[in-house]
Amino acid sequence: MNGIDRLSIRDVDGGAILSVKVVPGSSREKIAGVLGGALKITTSAPAEKGKANAAVAKTLAGMLGVSPRDVQLLAGQTNPRKEFLIAGMSAAAVRKKLKGLS
Repeated sequence: MNGIDRLSIRDVDGGAILSVKVVPGSSREKIAGVLGGALKITTSAPAEKGKANAAVAKTLAGMLGVSPRDVQLLAGQTNPRKEFLIAGMSAAAVRKKLKGLS
């Protein structure tokens, strides 16, 4: 996938924080690329009552090979730009996994 090297991922205690741009109401769940340093993810879930956030967390968990409980929304609950904590993974490991998806 192009642009993974420009992706904003940083190490924190217990994991890595990944910047995500969410596009709700799309036809399916997928990684659509990198946009402004954020991983752009589309989801069919609507942007209401946290449904899109939960769908994106589940999509990220599946793509990164971690349990859904290891992906936690930290910032951007009502904003298209979000930050997710990926527990138990380093920023380098997250980047490597995402590169492997292309």
